[in-house]
Amino acid sequence: MKIDRAFQNELLENLAAAYPDKLRKIFIHGEPKIDDEKKIANLLYLEEHGLVDAGLTQGLNGDYGHAGSKITAKGIDFLADDGGLSAILGTVTVKIHADTIKELLAAKIDASSLPKEEKSKFKKHLDTISTESLKVLTKSLLEQGLASVPNLMQWLHTVGFPSS
Repeated sequence: MKIDRAFQNELLENLAAAYPDKLRKIFIHGEPKIDDEKKIANLLYLEEHGLVDAGLTQGLNGDYGHAGSKITAKGIDFLADDGGLSAILGTVTVKIHADTIKELLAAKIDASSLPKEEKSKFKKHLDTISTESLKVLTKSLLEQGLASVPNLMQWLHTVGFPSS
């Protein structure tokens, strides 16, 4: 098979060492002569995954020209132990305003089977709760929700999440 993980890794390492420059000649240690077909196949494969700019163009006769290969930011991040900037930039932060949390809790109180007087008491307390107490309460509710993860797949199907 032309696709070779060890070859790809060394190729990425060499391109990373040359960054930000392009490499016009591809040399891999331990491989005295790597055929062009293998180089081309692996460069194109890495390019299709966004890890390199292969710098290859295919002529009308089917031969490839090579203008130099360069590792991409995604390729550098792939090599990084911590995932690089992609890991940082790919972090999703969810912010929910305190009023939204209070509205959600009030709706749950209203939907409960508690007597009207108790609902009123809980909702009044909810209106006066401090921001710090609301944070603690929200964290506790989230932990309880995550404790129900065994039901996650059933819930995902209920809300229309596609299955594979």
